[in-house]
Amino acid sequence: MRRRELIQALSVAGAVPLAALHAPARAAGVVRQLYPGMSLPALLAASGEGDVIEVMPGTHMAQVGVVTQRVLTIRGVGTTRPVLNANGVSAEGKAILVVRGATDVRIENLEFRGARVADLNGAGIRFESGVLKVSNCAFFDNEMGILTSHEPNSVLKVRNSEFGFAANSPAVSSPYPPHLLYAGRIKQLFISGCRFHDGLAGHLLKSRAQETIVCYSLLVDGSAGKASYEVDLPEGGMAWLIGNVISQSALTQNSNIVMYGEETSSLSRHGLYMANNTIVNNRSAGTFVRVSPTRLSAGLDARFVNNLLVGTGDVQTGTLAWPASNKMTTLSSLQAPSSLNFRLVAGSPLRGTGSAPGTGGGRSLAPTAEFLLPLGTRAITAPAAWSPGAFQ
Repeated sequence: MRRRELIQALSVAGAVPLAALHAPARAAGVVRQLYPGMSLPALLAASGEGDVIEVMPGTHMAQVGVVTQRVLTIRGVGTTRPVLNANGVSAEGKAILVVRGATDVRIENLEFRGARVADLNGAGIRFESGVLKVSNCAFFDNEMGILTSHEPNSVLKVRNSEFGFAANSPAVSSPYPPHLLYAGRIKQLFISGCRFHDGLAGHLLKSRAQETIVCYSLLVDGSAGKASYEVDLPEGGMAWLIGNVISQSALTQNSNIVMYGEETSSLSRHGLYMANNTIVNNRSAGTFVRVSPTRLSAGLDARFVNNLLVGTGDVQTGTLAWPASNKMTTLSSLQAPSSLNFRLVAGSPLRGTGSAPGTGGGRSLAPTAEFLLPLGTRAITAPAAWSPGAFQ
């Protein structure tokens, strides 16, 4: 074992004062390893700006901590994600990881599991301020997968990550039902190539952000899921939903699938732009999209184009136009939805019946990718004629 590795191992074990590791570790870009049995809080305390913590394979029990560095990467090593299992403990009574004051903090290739706290809203990650990028992570059996503060300048970007199996705990009957991802009144929430499933009482995705961008993701509760809403945007804001599959189960706690603006909002801009989403209702009745613009403090702009509604239900958008490019069909029109294949069957008469997506809210609404199992996206080129739904 090299001297630095020996000092690091002894330091996190408490045999050597952290100061022995602290001084030389302040150089930018130092890489540190966390092995099962070592202390994550000690590594965080010893890490400087720009450092990397590599979480080695295995399950790391009761390792929680607070990230206050402006620039830091915490990265799981290996093809199987290392697991941070809360095992009854939390950082600051909030989460497995608490992140604040970030300008570029990245969390990659980790599984967060088992977050429970006294307030019943324990999160895999509690994001309090700054810019946080999460990629290739998984959040299972937590009271909240990711939970943010209401800090108005914060940005959360989540790519190629999985959220599922909401905690079956007292939180179900508490004021804090277990949402898989809950963004507060932050500046922007961006999601791409992610999968959400197996909710319970809470929502798969809830966002109060000024801007919410969700693209090329699978928000499919699954046959055993009992989520309430699949997408909830209670305070409106600017929202773009492009190229997603959004599906509620027959066991849902609420018949609405996509909700927008059901609560009073003080935001100055509101827009809802939905293009090329496949929205599936597995109940005998329900509402695919429900908009409540009268509760918003500012006017609402909207564009709905090439959305494919599958199953029985209605659309409640008030005076907002619902153009003919949005189509309605049945599950038999899809190749294998029970296997997460939501493509139109070969030879479907719906193919090529869409419209040019155009723009909305200053952004192009034309999909440039599609969800790719198990997680992630693959690029696509614009077809000669657009089809409704998330897959061309």
